[in-house]
Amino acid sequence: MKYLHTMVRVTDLEQSLDFYCNKLGLEEVGRSVNEAGRYTLVFLCAPGNPDAQVELTFNWDPEAYDGGRNFGHLAYEVEDIYALCAHLKDAGVTIHRPPRDGRMAFVRSPDNISIELLQKGKARAPAEPWKSMPNTGKW
Repeated sequence: MKYLHTMVRVTDLEQSLDFYCNKLGLEEVGRSVNEAGRYTLVFLCAPGNPDAQVELTFNWDPEAYDGGRNFGHLAYEVEDIYALCAHLKDAGVTIHRPPRDGRMAFVRSPDNISIELLQKGKARAPAEPWKSMPNTGKW
């Protein structure tokens, strides 16, 4: 058995691609447009990690997706959790669970999918502004 991908339904493909690619840093590795089925699939991965993909499914006909949190979360190992969280925050992304422990943070996609960020290797030493930052909303 081999892991292929995780599918997330999105309501605004361009907004989601901006979040996942421009802000989070994933890369698009494939796209499939199905006119008969009225949907677009976009496959993303972390740079250098094409074996762990996220499939964004965009159904062309509007549909309400509630309870994004019941999906669980996506998790990515990152080189520098503080640098990525600063980049995300500067890009307007809310850090719902700041990396107070130097190891773990949570953010959410535009469709309320929780994304866990985990520091590669050992946790970094606790540092401001993260050390004293409270949680925001649900993560």
